[in-house]
Amino acid sequence: MSLDDVDRAIIDHLREDGRLSNVALAEKVHLTPGPCLRRVQRLEADGVILGYSAQVDPAALDQAFEVILDVELTAYDRGTVEHFETTVAAFDEVVELYRLFGAPDYFVRVAVSDLEAYEHFLTEQIITIAGVAKISSRFAMKVLKSQRPARARPSSDPPSSRR
Repeated sequence: MSLDDVDRAIIDHLREDGRLSNVALAEKVHLTPGPCLRRVQRLEADGVILGYSAQVDPAALDQAFEVILDVELTAYDRGTVEHFETTVAAFDEVVELYRLFGAPDYFVRVAVSDLEAYEHFLTEQIITIAGVAKISSRFAMKVLKSQRPARARPSSDPPSSRR
């Protein structure tokens, strides 16, 4: 699906405020409400807009302690890989899980209440998974930017010109 600049503006405004009314959104993107609503519905139907969610303070959920894990496996056969991915993806503490090219094999972001909870999660859940060879833990000092995905830049704007 090809997105024009109006579609990209709609996406950006909804990413900033998913509760924005259609009338307010239409005003921001310089459309009347009818065409604006049809565009939003098309973006939803085409799978561009996957859903809407609330941003919640991790501390309110007792999950403010975040750890980044680099994980390497002992083997890369289908069974080992599928077992690791299925097991780790099922843990509530895992916020993000990525399979990477090169070393390490996986990037795992974990959110727990504190260091003690992380130690328990690591020793009782992650380390016990068959096929795990090496784990490195890193702790973020400060969140400087957390925005996914990046803003929907205008279609005529090449990636390098955004700097």
